[in-house]
Amino acid sequence: MHAYRTHTCAALGEDQVGEEVRLSGWIHRKRDHGGVLFVDLRDHYGITQIVADEDSPALPVLEKLRAESVVTIDGVVKARAEGTINANLPTGAIEVFAKAVTVQSAAEELPLPVADEQPYPEDIRLTYRFLDLRRETLHRNIMTRVAVVSDLRRRMGEVGFNEFSTPILTASSPEGARDFLVPSRIHAGKFYALPQAPQIYKQLLMVSGFDRYFQIAPCFRDEDPRADRLPGEFYQLDLEMSFVTQEEVWETMEPVIAGTFEAFANGKHVTPAGSFPRIPYAEAMLKYGTDKPDLRNPLVISDVSQHFTTSGFGLFEKIVGGGGVVRAIPAPGTHEKSRKFFDDMNDWARKEGFAGLGYVTRKGGEFGGPIAKNHGTEGMEALYAELGLGENDGLFFAAGKEADAAKLAGAARIRVGEQLDLIDQNRFEFAWIVDFPFYEWNEDEKKVDFSHNPFSMPQGGMEALETQDPLTIKAYQYDLVCNGYELASGSIRNHKPETMVKAFELVGLSKDDVIERFGGMYRAFQYGAPPHGGMAAGVDRIVMLLCDAKNLREITLFPMNQKAEDLLMGAPSVAEPKQLRELHLRVVQPVGGTEKQG
Repeated sequence: MHAYRTHTCAALGEDQVGEEVRLSGWIHRKRDHGGVLFVDLRDHYGITQIVADEDSPALPVLEKLRAESVVTIDGVVKARAEGTINANLPTGAIEVFAKAVTVQSAAEELPLPVADEQPYPEDIRLTYRFLDLRRETLHRNIMTRVAVVSDLRRRMGEVGFNEFSTPILTASSPEGARDFLVPSRIHAGKFYALPQAPQIYKQLLMVSGFDRYFQIAPCFRDEDPRADRLPGEFYQLDLEMSFVTQEEVWETMEPVIAGTFEAFANGKHVTPAGSFPRIPYAEAMLKYGTDKPDLRNPLVISDVSQHFTTSGFGLFEKIVGGGGVVRAIPAPGTHEKSRKFFDDMNDWARKEGFAGLGYVTRKGGEFGGPIAKNHGTEGMEALYAELGLGENDGLFFAAGKEADAAKLAGAARIRVGEQLDLIDQNRFEFAWIVDFPFYEWNEDEKKVDFSHNPFSMPQGGMEALETQDPLTIKAYQYDLVCNGYELASGSIRNHKPETMVKAFELVGLSKDDVIERFGGMYRAFQYGAPPHGGMAAGVDRIVMLLCDAKNLREITLFPMNQKAEDLLMGAPSVAEPKQLRELHLRVVQPVGGTEKQG
């Protein structure tokens, strides 16, 4: 017999009744029924009920052990009495009568319960992550992640991609976030950077003639955490293809992404491959107030500025006259809502930092509220007719400068959809957001800057760069969005050195700057670079959606906390003076601290 187990804790059934077996695992729960002890024994695979009575030598040992102690049980498989069968458990038709027990490792008093799925303080969960990972939901989420990554790898191989590993120690990149720097011991005063993404390397692979690359790539960015972005590191399905248009990238990747979602969606609807909508960036910002719209929400924002160029409602007339806009968010079927519903929405907008959210009520065709009163019944009827609204539909308004109004309207669209229960939770709705602006105005630095990936091909190529206002140039850039999250971002790349230089000149960098910063890529483009493009999809966000988790920590093995601290391992930590001397470094404390030298 095996030293630790003949079966796992999910393997026994009625076919094994009467067999001598050996199981090993953790004591999940204990129930004492006065001389008869029931123990749920758990391992990675499942749970088996163990029974020990006064005739069993295992009873006094098991009685003394705490939950999460690791034991090996020798016993006999017995059929459960008919009234005690647990249909929710794969092993629920049997139990194992314990004849002997070996204690492999006794547990101390637990800092957090494993058998109980109740919420627990994050700092304790992260400090004792090894216990947290034993809990059913988190354990299942991690295994779902493993399966999703395996599924993505298989599908990428099936469509002709090869997996390559790119360097981790590299040069600083212009991805837009702060780099994590690694000091060089050999080259004093110089630093490597951990890759924000394998962007340059994957393009160089195309120049090297490898045609189709992918990687489940670790990426490192020193940026602030949030619910859908972990501090420090994340993983993406990174890919690149040669001799492709953006349409071919979409056609190739839709079956991969949709296929993986269908495999793990548990019956939820998934937008079929080949039918992902393509929404221009400008249209997305107008209709949804965001470039990552949740298409499960049926509400569509409309620009109604023209209705208020002359209006009895002076505030809107003044805003439109000053170059601002008025955006309308429908609130269908709100005739049964009280005035408080609308006032609460206005209060919500103010708490979010906006001036307020205007509204009109309508019940049985009768308009209500200050905006309707001042704008007039005729004007409101014309507005409602244009928007296709009915006699029992309400309407919210976001007014101001275009960017501010779009942001408020987008947030209000989500809020109204949630409040009215309009969002179908059983769907994964995908869309490509396309035609991003290549450049944007950097208000802080008062100059033109890249709005997305600086290595993208501008629509119109060199001619557009030379003749168009930079802020009117669009790029062959695209994002894949799902249920309000950006899942992937990509582009067709700028593979011509002269076009690359011109693109950077428009943001204030010279040819010499380009050669200094991106010399490897610039040199490569001198020797025959194929047209190429690709994308990177966030593995963490994909798994988060498929697990219906609200935070990336719920699908990650050993995450950091909101302060970018690893509470389990104690990172970041202070370096020893010897280490600092070897790296030619000294630590200078922030203002108010004390300078330390190594």
